[in-house]
Formats: sequence, C-alpha cells, structure tokens
Amino acid sequence: MAISKKYETQKTAFYVLITYICFQLSSFLLWIPPIRAFFLSFIDLEGREAIIALAGWWSAVTAGIALVISIILITKNKNFWDCFKGEKAPLSVAVGWGLIGFFLIYFGQVIGTQIELSLGIDYKSENTESIINITKIAPIMVLASVVFGPILEELVFRRVIFGSIIQTQNFWVAAFVSAIVFGVIHLDFSHIILYTITGFIFAFLYYKTKRLITPIIAHMMLNGFVTYVQLNAEKLQQLFS
Repeated sequence: MAISKKYETQKTAFYVLITYICFQLSSFLLWIPPIRAFFLSFIDLEGREAIIALAGWWSAVTAGIALVISIILITKNKNFWDCFKGEKAPLSVAVGWGLIGFFLIYFGQVIGTQIELSLGIDYKSENTESIINITKIAPIMVLASVVFGPILEELVFRRVIFGSIIQTQNFWVAAFVSAIVFGVIHLDFSHIILYTITGFIFAFLYYKTKRLITPIIAHMMLNGFVTYVQLNAEKLQQLFS
C-alpha cells in the first residue's frame, strides 16, 4: 500500500514537471510564422512592439494554464505534499518565514553579487532586462513574473525536485541539486551563482516549515520587488539623489 502511494505521488510529480517543461517550450510555437501571425492579429500594436506584447501575453496566459493544470493534477493525489517527516509549521509561522525569507534572499544576493563582481561578472542580468522590457509594453507580464511564475517554479524546483531528492538524500544534496537546476533553467549562466544562492535559500525555507507557501511568498516578494525597482528606476534615482 505504501509503495502504491509513493508511486502515485512520483507520477503526479512527474506530470507536474512535464507540464512546466511544456509551458517553457510553448514559446517556440511563436517561431512558426502562421501561428505568430494569427496571434499578432489580436495585438493592437505594430512592428517590434507587437511581437514584444505578444511575448508578454503568451507568457502570462500559458503560465496561468500550466498552473491550473498542475493544481488539477495535485488535487487528485492527497499524498502529494507528504515528502517530509515531522509536522508542518503552523500557517502563521510559515507566512512569517516567507517574509523573513525575502530578506534572507536579498542579503544572499548582495553577497552573490559581490562574488560575481570580484570575478569580473557584470551585475546586469539579461533575463531580468528582457522581462522588464516586455513588462513595459505588456503589463500583463507581471502576472507571469510575480504571480504564476513563482508558484509554478516553487512547485517544480522545491516540491518536485527538492522534495523528491530529499526522500533519499540529505538536505544539502537535495538543496544543492535543486538550486543548480533552478539556476540553469533561467538560461542566464553568467549569474548562475546568484540563482544557485537564491534557490538554496528557497529550499531552506521549504525544509524549515514543510509548507510550500513559505518559499512562494518569498519568491513572489523578490520578483515583485525587482520588478517595481526596475520599472521605477529613474523615479527612485531622482528621489534618493
């Protein structure tokens, strides 16, 4: 009976992973001219701005669909969340650690940035700049980067990958592997140190409370903070100058 439950949980985790991969690869459909032309017909812009706006809408809608599918898959398996031994932290504690986690990640990224600068790596992130440029033209991108994205990524990298590995390995191995994969998937290899540090802290937050809501809160706050600062960089510079 226990083996059967474990198999069902692993199967659900696999389906969630496949759903996320399909979401990530779905943007390649826009490379097909007839498909791109069809969706561009719904965009009230022209030229490069239309393509950027389409990317924003596509990311938000496909991320939302992937999240809904993942939730449906998870609700069919009551044992999906049983990947840790011991009791879960009370919800209020889990939320509190989520708030604390944002600051842990912030300081972790400060340290990571200093390490990268010492290695001669530019602090600018092409991945972040790309997301911000899309958001400026298609504000709906905020849903993908601040809401749907963090939830999906925590489901995949913390519950599916970290949560699966930790059942047979210790925390350090599970956290390191999931953090590395988290960094690689963002395809911003010059900042792999920053992503790995961030992913490691997310894993710690999940392990600490045994509730996925904790890293989700920290992740959403981080992405929301970065998005706000980047979109209002000039105003903030004038305010503090």
